[in-house]
Amino acid sequence: MAYIENKKARFDFEILTTLEAGVELFGFEVKAVQKNAGSLEGARVVVRGGEAFLIGATISPYQVKNTPKSYDRERSRRLLLNKKELFELAENESQKGLTIIPLKWYNKGRKVKLEIAVARRKKKYDKRATLKERDSKRQIDRTLKNQ
Repeated sequence: MAYIENKKARFDFEILTTLEAGVELFGFEVKAVQKNAGSLEGARVVVRGGEAFLIGATISPYQVKNTPKSYDRERSRRLLLNKKELFELAENESQKGLTIIPLKWYNKGRKVKLEIAVARRKKKYDKRATLKERDSKRQIDRTLKNQ
């Protein structure tokens, strides 16, 4: 079950590979994610010093009055990956035109996981083609339904 999804990611980017990562979160952040109180719009993943960090993701407080005053909604959060995955991400990040983006928060058992992807930004004409395909598929479905 997906808690929070980055809906524009699949439209704006061409997804090349995906990975599953754990994330270091506070307890109240976990509850907020499970309550869908957050956003992955504009977030990205960077690899620095042999560690991966989620930057730009917003997690609103679960209960505003019980949240510490110094809480930063958009703080960078460390991703929990093994060395092989970190090496692959660092290698992909250094390539021109590739970026690492979060796709969705979801649960796996009792743990909250983050699906991340190595992606390439789509050009404007690719986005138009995607919209055209979507409209034609919708039109075909309508005609088949009415017959």
